[in-house]
Amino acid sequence: MARILITSALPYINGIKHLGNLVGSQLPADLYARYMRNRGHEVMFICATDEHGTPAELAAAKTGEGVAEYCARMHGEQAELAKGFRLSFDHYGRSSSGRNHAITQHLANKLAENGFIEEVVEKQVYSNADGRFLPDRYIEGTCPNCGYDKARGDQCENCTKQLDPTDLIEPRSAVSGSTDLEVRETKHLYLRQTLLKDEIDQWIDSQAGWPILTTSIAKKWLHDGDGLQDRGITRDLNWGIPVTKGDAPWPGMEGKVFYVWFDAPIEYIAATAEWADANGKSDADWERWWRTDKGADDVRYVQFMGKDNVPFHTLSFPATIMGSREPWKLVDYIKSFNYLNYDGGQFSTSQGRGVFMDQALSILPSDYWRWWLLSHAPESGDSEFTWENFQQSVNKDLADVLGNFVSRITKFCRSKFTEAVPEGGAFGEQEEALIADLTTRIRAYEGHMEAMEVRKAASELRAIWVAGNEYLQSAAPWSTFKEDPEKAAAQVRLGLNLIRLYAVLSQPFIPDASAAMLAAMQTENDAWPEDVAAALSALPAGHVFSVPDVLFRKISDEEREDWQARFAGVRS
Repeated sequence: MARILITSALPYINGIKHLGNLVGSQLPADLYARYMRNRGHEVMFICATDEHGTPAELAAAKTGEGVAEYCARMHGEQAELAKGFRLSFDHYGRSSSGRNHAITQHLANKLAENGFIEEVVEKQVYSNADGRFLPDRYIEGTCPNCGYDKARGDQCENCTKQLDPTDLIEPRSAVSGSTDLEVRETKHLYLRQTLLKDEIDQWIDSQAGWPILTTSIAKKWLHDGDGLQDRGITRDLNWGIPVTKGDAPWPGMEGKVFYVWFDAPIEYIAATAEWADANGKSDADWERWWRTDKGADDVRYVQFMGKDNVPFHTLSFPATIMGSREPWKLVDYIKSFNYLNYDGGQFSTSQGRGVFMDQALSILPSDYWRWWLLSHAPESGDSEFTWENFQQSVNKDLADVLGNFVSRITKFCRSKFTEAVPEGGAFGEQEEALIADLTTRIRAYEGHMEAMEVRKAASELRAIWVAGNEYLQSAAPWSTFKEDPEKAAAQVRLGLNLIRLYAVLSQPFIPDASAAMLAAMQTENDAWPEDVAAALSALPAGHVFSVPDVLFRKISDEEREDWQARFAGVRS
């Protein structure tokens, strides 16, 4: 049994996430965690809300709440939506936790002790009206490139051009709207990543099995242009983790906090400590996942994230860990994803374009979304959500293939035998051929799941469902029954056992439907099919079952058209 630590990129606190966010990290991480648990491995699956930084303050200001109050409320909402999508976190933490404060401050001090922190004087925009320095995102103005009048000081959302605040035309404070701005000097702490460049480069080179997407992004940031640069890790903000040296404020850094991208990845560690606290465990229980001197040397650590998060997880976070010179666990594998686009364009949180997690659950249960998103995961390139494709996938894969199989075999058995697995007859050549085919396919499915090849795994799972349908259509027990009831009994017995098998195999993708199939078969036997022939005899003759409700309903053309119109506009 292996020990597997799984983290997914932290969703930001400012609002409900859309389906593109979900499929870029949390959902495939959950798929992998569920599969590995099913195979008997010890899994620690960690996530948290990312709560510091400029957008949290701005979002709270818009609602009239204090930022701490806003973050607490939004954490609760995001945690409930995670449960709604059946994300099986062992702990869903908060980057504002006391644990993250302590570990972030500890690591910063270790970096300083080892010569990897430098104090740098830089110029930054100051708002006289607000009485504060303004981080880049607190400054808005007109983009010099495209003329968009709500460009931020770091990037124009309209044309995506990277900007400096001084590039903006008619800049103004995003807090007060004031144009009374000036440039002043301020001092910040910088992580001296350049001193760790060779270590990071060698470490990345040693990760031979990483996806090309992950490695190519890391190498580009490491070498292209000016290459890896030292990075500021503090900001002039009120909300965040205070910059301390030991137990006292860091001289010259009074009133400053750590940059959100410094403390957010550290929350992976802190959230595991939060898990220990929440479950009455000791520090040793979480340290065995993170400290190689406390047992973490035999842990396989896997991260899931969208491609925009790769530079921070392949460069800055490893630099923090390496520079501490402490025995923290480094990631073993980074599964990164491209973007999911929406119906001919992009998802847009600000414009409310696309389907958000709360909206999705309000119109269909989570399994419908989980299946489509995972079977269309943007692995090798960007993918696109369209309502036509969603309707087709739900109706064909879930309703016609899986749902129809379960309905046909259970209803036929009830009508010709009873609501119990029939006895009599024996498997023949047709059944042996199916077992051989399923054995090959299940081993392939396992290989794809272990390699985190999400779309290939979904395709193989669907083929396993199809194999059962093709067998049922070919065997035609409704016809066999007229001439040879005993043979029909054996065919039905195999079909009913296939339902249990499908429940076990499908659980990582569609956990609610899996639970419904097991409940209908009135069994808690969710053992993985190491031996497929044995698995297809797990429910013996006489075992009682019930005919389940419809597993998946079809989406009508009218519904599809209504949803397409509803989610094309601006989210209120």
